[in-house]
Amino acid sequence: MAFLADALSRIKPSATITLTQKARDLKATGRDVISLSVGEPDFDTPENVKEAAIAAIRRGETKYTPVPGIVQLREAITRKFKRENHLDYKPSQVIVGTGGKHVIYNALLATLNPGDEVVISAPYWVSYPEIVALCGGTPVIVNTMMEKNFKLQPEDLERAITPKTKWVLLNSPSNPSGAAYSHDEMKKLTDVLVRHPHVWVLTDDMYEHLVYGDFEFVTPAQVEPALYDRTLTMNGVSKSYAMTGWRIGYAAGPEQLIRAMDMVQGQQTSGACSIAQWAAVEALDGPQDHLKVFRKAFEERRALVVSMLNQARGLTCPTPEGAFYVYPSCAPLIGKRTPSGKVIETDEDFVMELLAIEGVAAVHGSSFGLGPNFRVSYATSVDKLEDACSRIQRFCAELR
Repeated sequence: MAFLADALSRIKPSATITLTQKARDLKATGRDVISLSVGEPDFDTPENVKEAAIAAIRRGETKYTPVPGIVQLREAITRKFKRENHLDYKPSQVIVGTGGKHVIYNALLATLNPGDEVVISAPYWVSYPEIVALCGGTPVIVNTMMEKNFKLQPEDLERAITPKTKWVLLNSPSNPSGAAYSHDEMKKLTDVLVRHPHVWVLTDDMYEHLVYGDFEFVTPAQVEPALYDRTLTMNGVSKSYAMTGWRIGYAAGPEQLIRAMDMVQGQQTSGACSIAQWAAVEALDGPQDHLKVFRKAFEERRALVVSMLNQARGLTCPTPEGAFYVYPSCAPLIGKRTPSGKVIETDEDFVMELLAIEGVAAVHGSSFGLGPNFRVSYATSVDKLEDACSRIQRFCAELR
């Protein structure tokens, strides 16, 4: 009898965590390393949010909370959905988890049976197919194209849906590509989903507020009300409020699904951190002025990174609509050699040699299901981004 569960053979470690740790390890040896692999804002949590957490501690809000979250936070979430997404939910339709990943995991664990399929477009966040597999489902990957801005096309979605499809997972803006769906683009996808009433929709809206220019964010149930009763709309405070370490994600959907997720969570982690929940109340209900600051900084960084990477030999870098990532192609550099003679056979070779030679950490596109590309996070200072992009340009120029 094997000691470890068979389920572990179906999943892989997170490439983003692995690359970030490699960068930390190199830095610990004294190397000059710039990490563009981590997916979190470099801004501090807003002061009003931190003060709300301190006040909660002083009030003694340090006990166990209800499994689906304190009612004050679930009410704040319903107000957020009404105010920003024009979606009406009751607190009983809302659940709070320990981060967005936890919410997705609970939703899939509560609903997937062996053989159930989940449609995911590539490039995808590294955890999506692994969570599906861990929950006993089958990830069905639909490749997108850079020429179409890494966006799922309605005809490809239609072809991917089968009688076994349980969920379609949509992420806009996307990690890793930054691609986001306009109202018209989302409507074409929801038109397909309306025709398949057995299919549920799980949205990952974590980067909702990080869109640039005149782009307007939309979420599926907002675009197509007919999908309201079979959509789980997931979001959180991690990216928009620089609260990654506070670990608060949330979702709203049909009460039957929320009750099932509540049951799973009740036997798993129970309620999320009480102090972080009170901080999240303030984040959602309090001033939103910091969002303009975040967006302005990220938009400037995006322009810098896209420009500098497009000047690098062999790289093509599209301009994304949102998030804080770019997803350039390094296809012309596959097969080239480094000055030491190492052949770049894959995008993973590309990022590993980039880290070893120039001390720049990025994440290979094959870990997101689509290559040869690599993901660069521009959630760091302009000075570091200029230095890192100059190093990437030098690395590419020296490949032969």
